[in-house]
Amino acid sequence: MAKANAALIQAIRRTAEKLKKGNDYMWGHMGSCNCGNLAQEITQLTRADIHAYAMRGHGDWSDQINDFCPTSGMPMDLLISEMLSAGLDREDLVHLERLSDQEVLGKLPLTDRNLRHNHRDDVVKYLSTWASALEDELLDKVNISDATQPSLQKLPLL
Repeated sequence: MAKANAALIQAIRRTAEKLKKGNDYMWGHMGSCNCGNLAQEITQLTRADIHAYAMRGHGDWSDQINDFCPTSGMPMDLLISEMLSAGLDREDLVHLERLSDQEVLGKLPLTDRNLRHNHRDDVVKYLSTWASALEDELLDKVNISDATQPSLQKLPLL
């Protein structure tokens, strides 16, 4: 699973919120699908730019991730590199496109685990759950005893 970090968690939460509020969503469009919406948030590229980059390669997100070459210089590979630099891994992107990460699904109640990969509400549910799981992971790493407290300084008496 992704490397939990605050910026990535915020990007995933913003993506879920934008989708919930009606951001363009079309599963068959590389810039407006599950990965496309998160890519917009992480890269600040438009859905049209992402789609155009993807059309220079072949296949869907899974195919493009499978063919990913960090040194190709191809726009889609640069986009994927940026997403990986944000803390995602290739499997995260494949799972996001199909809403299939068992760790994320395991955080949902049994009755809510049958998500449809191409339905906006299910994508929002998956993203929100994923962000919460990453947040929990990040919080588990925080050791309050490692935090240093600033020393109290004596104020001069007037």
